[in-house]
Amino acid sequence: MFTVLICDDDADIASALRIYLIAEGYSVLTASNGEEALRIVASERVHLILMDIMMPKLDGIAATAKLRETEGIVGGIPIILLTAKSEDTDVVLGLNIGADDYITKPFNPVELMARVKAQLRRYTRLGAMTDQAERQGVYERDGIVLDDIAKSVTLDGEPVPLTPTEYSLLRLLIREPGRVFSSKQLYEAVRGESPFGAEGMIAVHIRHLREKLEIDPASPRHIKVVWGRGYKFE
Repeated sequence: MFTVLICDDDADIASALRIYLIAEGYSVLTASNGEEALRIVASERVHLILMDIMMPKLDGIAATAKLRETEGIVGGIPIILLTAKSEDTDVVLGLNIGADDYITKPFNPVELMARVKAQLRRYTRLGAMTDQAERQGVYERDGIVLDDIAKSVTLDGEPVPLTPTEYSLLRLLIREPGRVFSSKQLYEAVRGESPFGAEGMIAVHIRHLREKLEIDPASPRHIKVVWGRGYKFE
């Protein structure tokens, strides 16, 4: 059974959505603002979010941005924005930062359910494909493919030569996107020993990885530093 999170501060709208979703066989959770939604996603298995834009404490745009920042944790949950006609600019912003679709209030229940089902089909299909590939030791993230059986890396289909240390670092990061690893953790994982002040070596290898995998190494899209904490693959 799929679980849908309704995030809307309008109790009447949330109640109507809940009725439509339960009638279609979905399990439903509710939140009245973005902060509540983030707490629920951190503790519950959620397959899709219906996210209102205008809410107190943390609005739908900010909540969507925060969810996408932790994509490795939340697994790319589909987000459908619930929007008023006057919020077109916010819709564009929401789609740009990671929302998957939107529907304008007042909404047609048939159209709403069609959009929910379409996003869940995509989520299920992509999740199944990813799970199967990763069980086989192949990790693909936005054009970067690491084949841990063949011990190879390609970028947009072109082979990328990596040193053994670079390969080990990439494998650790790409397998857990969104997770932050400290320099000490990375050093111990790839070298099998305590760093003893040699964390700077990790920075050098990270720079080399960016030069080989990023379009603009100075402004990386994937291998990112989290200041004061370490590195992550985004």
